[in-house]
Amino acid sequence: MSMQRRDFIKAGVAGWIIFQTAASRALANPTQSSKNPKKIVWVMLRGGMDSLHAVLPIGDPDFMHIRGSLVAPIKDKLLPMHNGFALHPALKNCHNWYQNKEFLPVVAVASGYRKRSHFDAQDQMESGLNNTDYESGWLARAVGMLKGHGLAIAQTVPIALRGEEPSQTWFPSHFTASDDDLIARLRSLYAGNKEFSGLLESAVNNRDMLDMDGETRARPNFSYLAKNCGELLSRDDSANCAMLELGGWDTHNNQQQRLNRQFSMLDNGLAELKNALGDTWQDTVVLVTTEFGRTVAVNGTKGTDHGTGSTMFMLGGAVKGKQVLGQWPGLAKESLFEERDLTPTTDVRSWMASVLHQHWNLPLDKIAKVFPDVEPAAQAIVKA
Repeated sequence: MSMQRRDFIKAGVAGWIIFQTAASRALANPTQSSKNPKKIVWVMLRGGMDSLHAVLPIGDPDFMHIRGSLVAPIKDKLLPMHNGFALHPALKNCHNWYQNKEFLPVVAVASGYRKRSHFDAQDQMESGLNNTDYESGWLARAVGMLKGHGLAIAQTVPIALRGEEPSQTWFPSHFTASDDDLIARLRSLYAGNKEFSGLLESAVNNRDMLDMDGETRARPNFSYLAKNCGELLSRDDSANCAMLELGGWDTHNNQQQRLNRQFSMLDNGLAELKNALGDTWQDTVVLVTTEFGRTVAVNGTKGTDHGTGSTMFMLGGAVKGKQVLGQWPGLAKESLFEERDLTPTTDVRSWMASVLHQHWNLPLDKIAKVFPDVEPAAQAIVKA
């Protein structure tokens, strides 16, 4: 089922309008509201995070032999977990939540995608399906089953939150930055619709008046967006779910230094989200996933290339943490996918489906309409 062009335009323009409103008003009058206080936040890491540098399998006999050059600078600072795994030292808040039974990783996961294109892999991760170019997302379908609504912390509605009912978006109005290519794509999208085109051009003119030379544009960082996401979700009449995005994970070179920064950015942003959620944290599950993993071997530029199996994070006050889930396939050459990647042993969507079932109490027949290609993982991941 492909979304009709006019419906897609409605979804896109809704995001464009709302991101220019203040956070305090963005969700003041939602078109629909659910009494379900339980929240889901999905953080999409774009670029293919190297899971072997996030949740390190230090108990695997082949790990240090293969990854020793990348691990050496942090080897003595790793944060221990169970079952022979450890967290990267920059993920200190995640480790604190792990010890407080509010964080768990699931190792060796992947979507149904088995090639190496970022864009196709992200499309499938957002749609929750085994095909690309599908203008309906898993999170929109799920929250639709709940008769609630979703919120994207973004300038436009991502695929994951596109569905029959338009999701809302929020983006800080005092940050004037908008990618020129985004403007070009919106102009193309709205071509032929006088009303939407007029709104877009008016907004672009206002932006340009505030930023005549283009040199003072600034972008909100992940912590800022996560903080506002938490504040919006903590309101009584706000959304049931939200989506955040963080790019910069395509580490073909100098991976060790780059991931130090990326993990710190992610960890600090998640802490801002928790603080802003306040008491709502206890009713929240945060999912952190990426489109695919990276090669097990290190390349010639001290990085890793596009791979397959990766790791997802689950955290929040509702999570049954302090456990490492998933089946570890091992790093011996004969155990690798195509003799180069971590072999996925479970579908990342099966864990998402399990969260919908356990946290939102969605029945299995409805979950089958969200993720028709998988069944929920039979594992307790949410507190009873």
